Amino acid sequence: MDLLPSLSGWHVMDLLYNCLPERFSTFNHTDVCVLRSMKEDVANLIAPLIVRPTTRWPFFAFMGGAMFCLLASSTCHLLSCHSERMSYIMLRVDYAGIAALIATSFFPPVYYSFMCDPFFCNLYLGFITLLGIATVSFSLLPMFQTPKFRTIRALLFSSMGMSGILPILHKQIVFWDQPEALHTTGYEVLMGVLYGIGALVYVTRIPERWMPGKFDIAGHSHQLFHILVVAGAYTHYRAGLVYLKWRDLEGC
Repeated sequence: MDLLPSLSGWHVMDLLYNCLPERFSTFNHTDVCVLRSMKEDVANLIAPLIVRPTTRWPFFAFMGGAMFCLLASSTCHLLSCHSERMSYIMLRVDYAGIAALIATSFFPPVYYSFMCDPFFCNLYLGFITLLGIATVSFSLLPMFQTPKFRTIRALLFSSMGMSGILPILHKQIVFWDQPEALHTTGYEVLMGVLYGIGALVYVTRIPERWMPGKFDIAGHSHQLFHILVVAGAYTHYRAGLVYLKWRDLEGC
C-alpha cells in the first residue's frame, strides 16, 4: 500500500476479507459481487497478455537481410572504383549481402508455417542458416572472385534459393485446406521466378552481349538484375504480411 498509494481507494483489505468464507471473515456477510468484480478485473488485465500478436522477429529478420543486401550492393558500387583492394573488399561485402537476403528470406515462411511444430521449424531454419554461413565463407576465398567462377557464383546462390522448395511443399501438404497457404505460395513462386530470371540475366549478360556498347550506361544486365532482386524482395514482403495476418488471427 505504501508503494502503490493509488490502490488505497480500492479498499483492498476489505475486498479480500469479503472474498473469504464467513467463518474467516471479520464481517457478518460475504459479498459475492465483490468476488465477481475482482475476477472480471483480473481477466481484463490478463487478456491482453494472453491474446497478443504473433512474434515479428522472423519478419524483421527478412527486412533486415533485404536492407543489408541493398545497402551492401550500393556501397560496393559506390566505393569499388576507389582502388583494386577496395574493390576486392567491397565485392565480398556484396556477396555477403546476397547470401544474407536469401537466408533471411526463409525465416518468415518457415517460422510462420511451422511455428506450432518446433522440430521442423528449427530443422529448416538451422539448415538455411548454416548454408548461408557456408556461402559467405566460400565467397571470401580469393579464387571465388575470378571471372571463371562467375557461373559457379550464380549457381551457388541459386541453390540456396532452390533449397526453399522442400519447406514450401511441406507447407502445402500440411495446410492444403488453408487459403493463406496457397496465397503465400503464389507469392513465393513469383519471388523465385524473379530471382531466377535475375540470376539468368546476370550470368548470360543479356542484353549487352547482343549489342556491345549500347547498354554501357543504362539497361545492362547488372541493372536489370538489381531491379529483379528488388521486385522479388517486395513480393516476399507481401507474402510476409499474409503470414502475419494469418497467425495473428488463428495462432497455432
